[in-house]
Amino acid sequence: MNPVYILIAISVGVAIAMQSAVNNQLKNILGGSTMLASMISFIIGSVCLVCLCAISGERFTQLNQLQYSNSWQLTGGALGAFFVFGTTFLAPRIGIAAMISLVILGQIVTSLILDKYGFLGLPIRDISPTRLLGTALVLGGVLCVNYSSR
Repeated sequence: MNPVYILIAISVGVAIAMQSAVNNQLKNILGGSTMLASMISFIIGSVCLVCLCAISGERFTQLNQLQYSNSWQLTGGALGAFFVFGTTFLAPRIGIAAMISLVILGQIVTSLILDKYGFLGLPIRDISPTRLLGTALVLGGVLCVNYSSR
């Protein structure tokens, strides 16, 4: 695997953990409202993406093609909103390490299923014994992170 991709992936992981902590602090300023903090996070993120698209020369006229999309292809934003809301809600309740470990477990299990059956147009990839072992190790990590102090 390309080392640059590995660094980007690790950076995304850092950003997710930081985002949860930052949004939790924003929630506190907003009277404890997880919904408002999540909304502000999405507004700021949307403004950043519009700026990045403009700077990179994206052709906004391509947005006309949305008329040809299926409704399920537009659910990514709702899934992202659920993620931001969920992490902002959970971080102060169960801790960021516990939350992230459980999120990763959910991502790994769902990813294996998506890969196995090629759902949503993804290429089919078998679930090998090695991939199952990796999933079991992630589960072991989740147990260690969540129950190590008990």
